[in-house]
Amino acid sequence: MALHARGALTDAELEGLHAAAFDHEPGTTPWGRRLTDHSLTWVTARHDGRLVGFVNVVGDGGVHAILLDTCVAPDVQGRGVGRALVAAAVEQARAAGCHWVHADYEPHLVAFYEDACGLRPTAAGLVRLT
Repeated sequence: MALHARGALTDAELEGLHAAAFDHEPGTTPWGRRLTDHSLTWVTARHDGRLVGFVNVVGDGGVHAILLDTCVAPDVQGRGVGRALVAAAVEQARAAGCHWVHADYEPHLVAFYEDACGLRPTAAGLVRLT
């Protein structure tokens, strides 16, 4: 498996991976434009040329970065791909001068983010807009 910061990918590749990982029908999300317009960086994972993992890192222009859209192809989950992606994303954020990396995650992902990746829980607030 090869990890690449700001790795090349197509909208269709990432939409397919995202749909498989999050169990939804593929759409037409303009991932490339979204990434180049709003991301500090992103990390891709490829195995034999196939996109098998992805994480997006959005920055605030200061010392905070946020992990978004962490996803791993279902057939390679549980093999350390997600952990490697998050570790690479954290290092990229550190290299960009960030002091903090944030991630919001659902209860069933606590073991992954906290135990496997080393994130620590913190109080946070959320308002649903749609």
